[in-house]
Amino acid sequence: MSAQSKPPLNPRPEPSAGYRPCVGVMLVNRDGLVFVGQRIGLTEDAWQMPQGGVDEGEAPADAALRELKEEVGTAKARIIAESTGWIDYDLPPEFIGKRWRGKYRGQSQKWFACLFEGEDSDIRLDTKHPEFSDWRWVELDALSALIIAFKRDVYCAVVAELGPKVRQAIG
Repeated sequence: MSAQSKPPLNPRPEPSAGYRPCVGVMLVNRDGLVFVGQRIGLTEDAWQMPQGGVDEGEAPADAALRELKEEVGTAKARIIAESTGWIDYDLPPEFIGKRWRGKYRGQSQKWFACLFEGEDSDIRLDTKHPEFSDWRWVELDALSALIIAFKRDVYCAVVAELGPKVRQAIG
């Protein structure tokens, strides 16, 4: 079953078996805008928030801050909210077996909203292993329209859960 035809997402208390444990970061600036990056190597116009795997023995919150530094080149952020559980998504059939050496059929993600406390010049995509070719700030409600189709349900769930917490935190 594809991600688009799944029933509404049901967060789980732990990552699901067969899915790569992963974190996602909704980096929000003082104006309430959200960071999105254009993934290197994609031919389509698809943007995403930073995300990445949780290392063995690593706490998800620590993984979120590490991924932010690795992908966005900044540590000038603090966690203001997190998802209540882990949200799964399946890879499209054409990616299964090609990503993560075929070990996983998708990702199980724990999401964190972080308040960016730096300046735009603190965002550096020229990291050790660059993952984004471009970036921009977007309205929270615009996220789901920008994301690649197989992750859209996840983004809708993340915005629904973390959006109100972000709005409250930034006033």
